[in-house]
Amino acid sequence: MNQLKQFQKLSGLFKVAGGVGAVGYLGYNSLFSVDGGHRGVVFNRLWGVKDNIYSEGTHFVIPILEWPIIYDVRTRPTELSSYSGTRDLQYVNMALRVLYRPEVSYLPSILRKYGTDYDRRVLPSIINETLKAVVAMYNAEQLTTQREEVSLRIKRDLLERAEEFHINIQDCAITHLEFSKEFAKAVEDKQIAQQDAEQAKYKVQLALQEKQSKIIAAEGEAKAAQLIGESMRKNPVFAELRRIEAARHVAETLANSHNRIFLDSNSLLMNMLTDFVNDESVTRL
Repeated sequence: MNQLKQFQKLSGLFKVAGGVGAVGYLGYNSLFSVDGGHRGVVFNRLWGVKDNIYSEGTHFVIPILEWPIIYDVRTRPTELSSYSGTRDLQYVNMALRVLYRPEVSYLPSILRKYGTDYDRRVLPSIINETLKAVVAMYNAEQLTTQREEVSLRIKRDLLERAEEFHINIQDCAITHLEFSKEFAKAVEDKQIAQQDAEQAKYKVQLALQEKQSKIIAAEGEAKAAQLIGESMRKNPVFAELRRIEAARHVAETLANSHNRIFLDSNSLLMNMLTDFVNDESVTRL
């Protein structure tokens, strides 16, 4: 009898402990929390994904029958690259950095169609497709000179494609642009040829300017000689004045020199005994 009573007591204790444990388990699993920047969607074993979207805070679910799936709805970055061909049949490796987030109102639909890893399922394919389509519209030179326009075109097309999958593209930017080695070598050779052409053009212009300067100088000397000839023909005393000016210049140079030089009047161009002009011309003047 004593053993039977002890067994009954132990059985009662186990029942109480089991009841308390069951209540604790059900109570613990009937609550879930949604952190900041996240949203929750509940899956029901009987009806599938519920259409309700749970915001930040603590919420109730039916234990065993329901459990929550939490989505991060904050803006996140991803970067993907694509090896594409341009319109002029050049190949370019372009990397694109994309900021995205799921559309909160379509979280139940995203869970049904793509699951929790929707970004890994969708973004690589649509980014690669968009990059190849846009790059094919431009030639290799335009991708460099019109980079901002290309980036805007990629963003516009990517927004349209991502909208079909309920993904909101916040921003996208080209982070890397690399051409093939053959194209880079061709661009370098073209730049060298352009520099050589500009240098040759500069040399031609310089030669023309020097030629023009010589022509102008020769014309000036010819004009000066003509004027001097006319002056001497009209007034022979002009040559005598020029000789006196030359002698004065020689005398000033010798006076400023530290050396002692002995010159006669002929060396100084001051030989007054030799008349440059005849007496008749002087008398006539």
